[in-house]
Amino acid sequence: MLEGSKLDSVNLSVLKTLNDWQSTDTPVWLFTVVETFGSSPRPLGAMLALRLDGLAVGSVSGGCIEDDLIKRAQRFELPTDHAEILTYGLTQEETLRFRLPCGGVMRLVVEPAGQADWVRKVLERISRHQLVRRDLDLKTLQVTLNEGLPEDTVTYNNGILATVFGPRWQMLIIGAGQVSSYLARMAQALDYNVIVCDPREEMRETWDVADTMLSKEMPDDAVLALPVNSRTAVIALTHDLKLDDMALLEALKSSAFYVGAIGSKSNNDKRRQRLALFDLTEEEIGRLHGPVGLNISSRTPPEIAIAILAELIQVRSEQRKTVSLSANCNM
Repeated sequence: MLEGSKLDSVNLSVLKTLNDWQSTDTPVWLFTVVETFGSSPRPLGAMLALRLDGLAVGSVSGGCIEDDLIKRAQRFELPTDHAEILTYGLTQEETLRFRLPCGGVMRLVVEPAGQADWVRKVLERISRHQLVRRDLDLKTLQVTLNEGLPEDTVTYNNGILATVFGPRWQMLIIGAGQVSSYLARMAQALDYNVIVCDPREEMRETWDVADTMLSKEMPDDAVLALPVNSRTAVIALTHDLKLDDMALLEALKSSAFYVGAIGSKSNNDKRRQRLALFDLTEEEIGRLHGPVGLNISSRTPPEIAIAILAELIQVRSEQRKTVSLSANCNM
């Protein structure tokens, strides 16, 4: 059985474009990376939508495989009534031709998708911040949609391709200020479902980031109301000590993979002293990222947002390495 990651923001763009293309009579195919050996330019689950006229969105490689797929489509070599597997890199000549990394082999599922009604249904569920699992029978093109689970992955097994669509990660931002606005927009591009909490009415009235959830609860209640898990980041950005600390008191006790607070080093040192007066252990307080974000000398709101997301990427990468090392040790 082959496994991969869930939908990323590039793949979401693929689905949206694919949905638009279905209003035309031009044949359309969807390609999904289902297996890689050695190095690969794109991860498992990466997608590409391709029209017969050569228009394409998404990516399954650095470009050479895409060029070959366009030629196959224009030579009418792609399936129209079933899905099938395409393999690249089995020979050294193919590796060089398609510029795959040394030892790299890639397998794709190609499916005709010009009239696929499941695309619209999946996009509707994603708009409601739902995870969706799609099972595709390669022989019959029958599609089944079910509720996705956080631990679900992209798999190909016994002729069934399972893909998972929807936001993979969750971010709770405390404060609806300018930094939060930039952070929310950028986080959405990295597959976060963004919830913004601010009990201050004057701050909520100016919030204008689409596809975010806006809460007027007190920060500690907002943390407790969420299904906080290992895919959740909680970031306090109000500069109001009372509001930020309320959120941190609950978030640091949770299973959130990242908890951060804005402010200078001295202010965050004082914050840690305040937190120690409550029912938090030294280890829990040690989980606080404060000042929030990587130290890249950021000053403007968008720079601060970039620094925060850079640290989130770093933390997630370190966690993946830890999981991988643990799995190897247990083999």
